[in-house]
Amino acid sequence: MQALLNAIATMALPTDAQRVFHGRGGLHLGCEQWALDAFPPVLLLTSFQAVPEAELATVGAALLARWQQIAPNEPLNWVFQCRAEGHIETRLISGSVPEPHVVTEHGARFRVHVLKGQNHGLFLDMAEGRAWVRQWVRDYPPTQPRLKVLNLFAYTCAFSVVALQAGAKQVVNLDMSQPALAIGQQNHQLNGISTGASFLAHDIFKTWGKITRGGPYGLVIVDPPSYQKGSFVATKDYARLMRRLPELLAPGGHALLCLNAPELGLAFLQDQMKELAPELNFVQRVANPAVFADVSPERSLKVLAYQLPPLPEKL
Repeated sequence: MQALLNAIATMALPTDAQRVFHGRGGLHLGCEQWALDAFPPVLLLTSFQAVPEAELATVGAALLARWQQIAPNEPLNWVFQCRAEGHIETRLISGSVPEPHVVTEHGARFRVHVLKGQNHGLFLDMAEGRAWVRQWVRDYPPTQPRLKVLNLFAYTCAFSVVALQAGAKQVVNLDMSQPALAIGQQNHQLNGISTGASFLAHDIFKTWGKITRGGPYGLVIVDPPSYQKGSFVATKDYARLMRRLPELLAPGGHALLCLNAPELGLAFLQDQMKELAPELNFVQRVANPAVFADVSPERSLKVLAYQLPPLPEKL
């Protein structure tokens, strides 16, 4: 546990939502179970193993000591969540959680919920993916028609917010979860975005006609769950998406393929793309936030950019 305590002892006062300590990456021996996240003004400590109360008290004392140094006039608000099988719980340990709870990331505002569920409204490991989208949209050639974006498995639509902030013309957000899309609509309102976004609560695999008619798209974002029974299983369903990409993209358009499945490496995406969508060229793997460093890059979140070649220039 010492690496976690060391991270707490040197923690800066967080302003944006961010991960503070990532034991799951395997780089901190004996701390593989721990994650510490900041959703200002709340800290969230997560353990993937059952935790004795004495050990939890030790972490709590470290948090309090550091908080008194970096925010002496502010209360310490922190939540503990255990995800160990048979020990699932979420508990407010100290202070309070605002309602609504709104956090920031590079100027964008998002609603989060740290006291319910295991997905809190904003995936912190995707911060660089969102930054890539923001920059890519900003750099979109002004000579091209204004950019249309397709955001598949949109969840709470963070990608949509940053794309529209950066100048996208339109974003189509599609997710099976109406409650998640409702939060996504609130996220757009929080950022003063009143036009340009649509929200479709549909099964992607039953909505291809509507999706295709809305295209072609300059950017298609694919960020599915790795395994969600009745919705998406990466090992069999990702291929169904890859086959569709060439018909969805405009010439020169990009696809951003995301996968958070430690058991599936880069080859899972790259080999299938070569077979199923050979028209698209691999561009880059988007780096994860430094704090999410992993002993094996193959295990960590994979965010890969591909491009459909542009049309040849007319002579």
